[in-house]
Amino acid sequence: MSVANKKAARVPKYDCVSCGACVKVCPMGAIAVYRGVYAFVDRERCVGCGRCAAECPAGIIVVEAVEAAEEGKP
Repeated sequence: MSVANKKAARVPKYDCVSCGACVKVCPMGAIAVYRGVYAFVDRERCVGCGRCAAECPAGIIVVEAVEAAEEGKP
């Protein structure tokens, strides 16, 4: 997948309820709950499938386009 088409999940950390549902359904192992407080997405491992967003009981996870600059590429 080219950088122009890459998508990845994002979890607004102050809205996360730290339930871990997203961690359990991520096929890439790209999500972890940080210090039991909020979920963090490794956007390099995330493939943007949306399973985490569908499973999130708080409905806060979004899958969005990843900017080329964020990926560290020109």
